Amino acid sequence: MSCGQSNFGKLLRNRFRVLRLLGEGGFSRTYETEDADRLDAPCVIKQFFPQVQGTSERTKAAQLFKEEAFRLYELGENHQQIPRLLAFFEQGSCLYLVQEFIQGRTLLQELQQQAFSEQQIRELLTDILPVLDFIHSRNVIHRDIKPENIIRRSSPRGDLVLIDFGGAKHVTQTSLARQATVIYTVGYAPTEQMAGFAYQASDLYSLGVTCVRLLTQCLPTRDSDGQIHDHLYDPMSAQWLWRERLLETGVTISNDLGQILDKLLKHLPKERYQSAVEVLQDLNSPRFPSGELPLYSQQKPPSKPQETISIFPALRTFEFDVVTVNARGQEISRQLQTAKFYVEDLGNVVILEMIAIPGGTFLMGSPKDEGDADERPQHKVSVKPFFMGKFPITQTQWRSVAALPKVKQSLNPNPSKFKGINRPVENVSWHEAVEFCARLSEKTGRKYRLPSEAEWEYACRAGTTTPFHFGETITSELVNCNGSDTHAFDLKGKFRKETTSVGSFQVANAFGLYDMHGLVWEWCADPWHKNYDGAPTDGTVWEIGGDHNRRVLRGGSWSFSPVLCRSASRSWNESDGGLRVCGFRVVAS
Repeated sequence: MSCGQSNFGKLLRNRFRVLRLLGEGGFSRTYETEDADRLDAPCVIKQFFPQVQGTSERTKAAQLFKEEAFRLYELGENHQQIPRLLAFFEQGSCLYLVQEFIQGRTLLQELQQQAFSEQQIRELLTDILPVLDFIHSRNVIHRDIKPENIIRRSSPRGDLVLIDFGGAKHVTQTSLARQATVIYTVGYAPTEQMAGFAYQASDLYSLGVTCVRLLTQCLPTRDSDGQIHDHLYDPMSAQWLWRERLLETGVTISNDLGQILDKLLKHLPKERYQSAVEVLQDLNSPRFPSGELPLYSQQKPPSKPQETISIFPALRTFEFDVVTVNARGQEISRQLQTAKFYVEDLGNVVILEMIAIPGGTFLMGSPKDEGDADERPQHKVSVKPFFMGKFPITQTQWRSVAALPKVKQSLNPNPSKFKGINRPVENVSWHEAVEFCARLSEKTGRKYRLPSEAEWEYACRAGTTTPFHFGETITSELVNCNGSDTHAFDLKGKFRKETTSVGSFQVANAFGLYDMHGLVWEWCADPWHKNYDGAPTDGTVWEIGGDHNRRVLRGGSWSFSPVLCRSASRSWNESDGGLRVCGFRVVAS
């Protein structure tokens, strides 16, 4: 602005409208921006603005800026927890980098409200370590891990996003041994990075520093003379004092987490963890005192010597919106609720989120004024607690498991008609879904399976007795179904004619499950029975009788009318058929 070339209000490249300055530092200024070509969707522009003198310094800075664009393109296109590059261009002798805008709050902003608990630190490590493993596997060192550069996305998932790759460096075995441009943040970088040498272990050190600062709420400060003061680190002994600061506040953490943090913060790189995977292994393999199991995994002792106790990963908490509509499809309430879940690592930074479903008793089926005869008679069913997938299995999850060793049959890694890594897998048979569960069980040591029909309806209803967990009806603004086919009061809506990404509508039921109505028909374990006469009342699979060549489908799909997407609606398909509407989600117990 001082040189008379303000960008505010202008359309850069006839597309990007600059709204306001967000900040500046290093080699760039960052602006809040709208993308006119994408319905004014928010995005972020970084403008190359080097605060250095001399041609060689500016040339080097410009090269780093271009490398940042390349890193974002390479990494963001392949990982949802890294911002995507939207454009990179030169205009008016300036370089511009346009990237995805991440709606949410940084961990620094969260820290300013209150210190983090041990559970929150574990969740942070579980969420960010796979991201670091991903970038490190691409030979990239971030070099600026700190609370300001981690954003918690404002979405039902609430996943953490790693931002600001301005200081990231691509390394090879040869370049690791060469001194590089010194880029770091005081109070977070290890000594080798400050000397111009950065390794994977350097990023892990900075992540460890981030964790202890979040635990203690102790950040480095700068006085009026520009001197930095840090009460968490003693430079004379090269020792971190985070344990002492925690004691002063009366906060304690487990020995397991303490040992992990101490190893992350080792002064010498060779004494630290050498990879993100090593940290995750220790994080997911806690050493409990003899005879003691964590609360989240306590079960009855095995009744037979050959039985084993299935220990699930640590439970985490997430928030989600639950919406209720009236008979005209109008939203009458929206509540923020929470649920517990665990994360199953499928490898290659692909995860499976499993929601804890509490046990209970419900009325299964439809009353006489709703549905067809195959949904009756209504009967009480008691269901034991279990875990269920937050979403239907996605195409990227399918491909990860399809790459595992065969148990009984081969799996096509790309069976779906509607392509998209976060779209649900469809066009899979019941036998293929069972094979998926078998491979996943072999990999994890936990028993994964298809839900019983009773478990599916219980999970879908989530305590409701209306036709849908939303209420008396649904609209195409809440679910992906054939909205042009009305259900009540002549509601007309969209017919998308294809699947959408799981969780697209950002509303769940009271258990925290998404897309239970519409999207894809979901396989259940049960063979088909024409009604509920003689059905079990304990929530188990109804194996006795029925047609074992036909298996139950639940939930409706993108191509079916709302009435066929009800909680109690039932259908079937040949067990070796998949059509283009059949997907599934898994359960564990």
